[in-house]
Amino acid sequence: MALLPWIVGAVVLVVLLLFIGLWAFNYRKVGPNQVLVISGRTSTVTEPDGKQRTVGYRLQVGGGTFVMPFVESVDTLPLEVFSVSVRCPEVLTAQGVMISAEAFGQVKAASDEALLHRAVENFLSKGSSGITSVAQEVLEGHMRASLGMMAVEEIYTERDKFADRVRQAAGEDFERLGLELLSFSLKDISDAQGYLQALGARRIAEVKRDATLAQAETERDSTIQAAEYRKQGDIARLLAEAELAKATRDFEMQRADFQASVNVKRAAADVAYDLERAKLSEELKRQEYAVRLTEKELAAKVEEQEIVRREKELEATVKRPAEAMHYQAKLEAETDAYQKELEAKGKAAGIRLYGLTEAEAIAAKGKAEADAMRQKAQAWKEYTDAALAEMVIKQLPELARAVSEPLSKVDKIIMVGDANGASKLTGQVARVIAQLPAVVESLTGIKLEEILKRGKKEGDTK
Repeated sequence: MALLPWIVGAVVLVVLLLFIGLWAFNYRKVGPNQVLVISGRTSTVTEPDGKQRTVGYRLQVGGGTFVMPFVESVDTLPLEVFSVSVRCPEVLTAQGVMISAEAFGQVKAASDEALLHRAVENFLSKGSSGITSVAQEVLEGHMRASLGMMAVEEIYTERDKFADRVRQAAGEDFERLGLELLSFSLKDISDAQGYLQALGARRIAEVKRDATLAQAETERDSTIQAAEYRKQGDIARLLAEAELAKATRDFEMQRADFQASVNVKRAAADVAYDLERAKLSEELKRQEYAVRLTEKELAAKVEEQEIVRREKELEATVKRPAEAMHYQAKLEAETDAYQKELEAKGKAAGIRLYGLTEAEAIAAKGKAEADAMRQKAQAWKEYTDAALAEMVIKQLPELARAVSEPLSKVDKIIMVGDANGASKLTGQVARVIAQLPAVVESLTGIKLEEILKRGKKEGDTK
């Protein structure tokens, strides 16, 4: 039982190997210049006119295919090009001339599938020899027919036309055979009666005649041309001499004109030279002035650069330190101002405290004065006119002193034109003092005269 799997595996392997060997043995290959014809099974073929038909074979152009054993058989047909030599001895042309012709053609089995089926059906058993033999016979027949419809001269001179006629005539036959005529050309023609040689002799005679005539004409033309040339040469010589004399005359006249022109130009050149020299001198002076001006401008630029350098030097040695000192002073001033601000704030706080204290004192003082004023007002209410008059009278000396006080401050008085000026001054003071009761009455409403009169009456009564 243990050997059964091995036996089964060996049998399967043997069967597989046999199948591979059978497949390899029946796999047929051909080159690109051959076609495999596998017979035994049917296939469908499409004709050039579109009709389809069933055949008992299939084709494989180049490559390979598997051939079923015992069912299909294999044959090969070459697709190579075959050269065909065609000889047509003693053929009558359209003129009745008996000639012989020899040509070459290249044929092969057609590449088109439908035509290839025709070639297989026609030449599979014959091979390449059958293809060349049939092609040679077909070409020979069409070649004879074409030779019989053309003249000898036409065949000889227009060989391409003859070859095209043969290809066109044989094309249909080759298509029915499944072949292709790749090329066809006439190699040589000949005849046994000497027709072609006679054509050559006549042509040679014509050429010789034409050559002799041409030579005579050439000699004649050369003689005439030589005489004409000599005549033309004499005329040309005489004309040349006349032209030479005329040219000599014109030359002398032109030389005189040229000399005059040269003299004029020379004089103009001398004047132009003097003018140019003056211009050059002026230009030289102008350039010298420009050089001096340039030197001055350069000196000015140097001076400007020196000023700039000095400014930079001053800026480095004076301005920068001054700015630094200014900045330092500004900082110090700001510091001092800040200190003073602090001190001012302290003083303001002290003043504010002092002001509060002073205000309280003033308020207390004002309160006391207000009390005194109230008491004084109360006392004023209780005053009589006599008391008021007494107070006013007590103030009269002070008023008189105030009126006369300006005179006490005068160092010297000069009186002009009047000896009584001093008495006038004292009189003026007395008049001002005399007006005081009226002023007091207008201010206080107290009539001093009535009070004094009333007081005098009361004294007399007592």
